[in-house]
Amino acid sequence: MRPRPLLTTSERSKLEPFVVATGDASPRDQRDLMERPFFSLAKARRTAPIRYEAGDVRVEVYAVPEHGMATIWDADVLIWAASQIVEAEDLGYKTSRFLRFTPYQLLTAVGRQTGARDYKLLKGALARLQSTVIRTTIRGGEHWRRHQFSWINEWEECTTRDGRVEGMEFVLPDWFYRGVIDRSLVLAIDPAYFRLTGGIERWLYRVARKHAGRQPKGWLFEISHLHEKSGSLVRVSDFALQIRRLVARQSLPGYRLRLERDSRRELLRILPAHLSTVPVDGGVDAAGTSHANDIGTSHAALSGLRTHEPQLTLWPETASPGLNLESNSESNSVVGPARSADKRAATSATTNPTSRNQPTLPFGHKPGGRR
Repeated sequence: MRPRPLLTTSERSKLEPFVVATGDASPRDQRDLMERPFFSLAKARRTAPIRYEAGDVRVEVYAVPEHGMATIWDADVLIWAASQIVEAEDLGYKTSRFLRFTPYQLLTAVGRQTGARDYKLLKGALARLQSTVIRTTIRGGEHWRRHQFSWINEWEECTTRDGRVEGMEFVLPDWFYRGVIDRSLVLAIDPAYFRLTGGIERWLYRVARKHAGRQPKGWLFEISHLHEKSGSLVRVSDFALQIRRLVARQSLPGYRLRLERDSRRELLRILPAHLSTVPVDGGVDAAGTSHANDIGTSHAALSGLRTHEPQLTLWPETASPGLNLESNSESNSVVGPARSADKRAATSATTNPTSRNQPTLPFGHKPGGRR
């Protein structure tokens, strides 16, 4: 009898590791994730799936009861990973979907503490990112129309004998990695984003950055349409109340919010302001108004004030809810002859990394080899 071939249990055995050791990196976000709702916006555990379809774009997100759906706070891990990959590419280093790093690097980069509780919350975030399943036709090829993946394929921690975590590694899905190394699909974001505490507040900043960019006239949304774009499980009336509170607070870095009326419709105009703590690149070319056909309204008994509770940690210990419907060509369309905001404007920003005193990496000291 022939011996059975050994099965490869880890994707990491086929990938060259990208050791993160470049210090600070300007935060970058992936455009598909900014304009389409892939994450829960609330703190409570969410297991109800997201299903959204418009035109030829479809997004489905599924969660398991044990962990719940990945939240918009968990998405900070992906923003950090994208930032490190772009930084290394700019410096001429070879990158990979297989990242090795210290938890200290990630936590400090996204403005978190580095205590034992924060490391525990980080592991909870990685568990949700791995267990959340996404199916989408976004960036599907001519023949392969649907892609299924998780935000993290696998992850592992390296600990000392006394249980102290000194290193971590994870593997990103190819869909996300390809969306990062294509610079036309990446936008710089304001570091102040990580200080935003509300789920809808964070989501709205990403919408503002993607749609309004640096256009003088900004972007105009109907509130009911924003509710559909967000996929929030709260009622439209509660969602509108939260938007009004954000308008009163004016807390989005680099943007001003203004409520307008058109007959019986309530509209939100997002305007660029000179408040950003750092320049942002890749402004959107088109100006206009976003509208969408009615695609259904989600109702739930959850309080509309849930996402306005103080957010004490990056990753809530109680998983996450907040239905996210995708913002695609319909939600990005503009009135009249104006061009689509879905147009991919290539970004041209380069970064100047600054050094930071960090603990020694247990995996090595080079972020990949020179090209």
